[in-house]
Amino acid sequence: MGTVYPEITERLAEFIEAQPVFFVGTAPAESDGHVNVSPKGMSGTFRILAPDRVAYLDWGGSGIEGTAHMRQNGRVCVMFCSFTRQPKILRLHGLGRPVFPDQPEFAPLLARFDDPVTHGLRAIVDITVTRVSDSCGYAVPLMEYQGDRTMLIDLNARRTRAEIAERRTRTNEYSVDGLPGLAGHLPRP
Repeated sequence: MGTVYPEITERLAEFIEAQPVFFVGTAPAESDGHVNVSPKGMSGTFRILAPDRVAYLDWGGSGIEGTAHMRQNGRVCVMFCSFTRQPKILRLHGLGRPVFPDQPEFAPLLARFDDPVTHGLRAIVDITVTRVSDSCGYAVPLMEYQGDRTMLIDLNARRTRAEIAERRTRTNEYSVDGLPGLAGHLPRP
């Protein structure tokens, strides 16, 4: 049986900080739109800002679904699950908003992260947590963490700002359902 918590407790924060991967789920307001679930990782990219507020660094990828959905309706669920001996699934439901590099609140929010790599960073997702709940995780497989992949950081390090801007214009301006992703906040070369 799961438990609903009034906020992110110290014990839950320790669990969150121990997880090397988390998943972000979003959906558009329209019933015929595409639901999206994205795996996220890389050490230091998730921060608990308050018992009811979290943020994560959003790196460019092949799509922009989560950002577009949050721009439209804010709804988001972040899920952590333990792949170690102690089974647990933790979900943070809330209202998220992408904060883009061209917005004044970006720099102060970025300062909450320890020495982040910023070349290729697309946004920071700031989430007001409205529900915190856990469940057993008994069916989640046992897996061994071997380390972070550096491929995304390495790839972005080889790209110029102009190349990143061109790719983002081509792949991240709008979602597959035509919702604004980076539209209005595309990076400058």
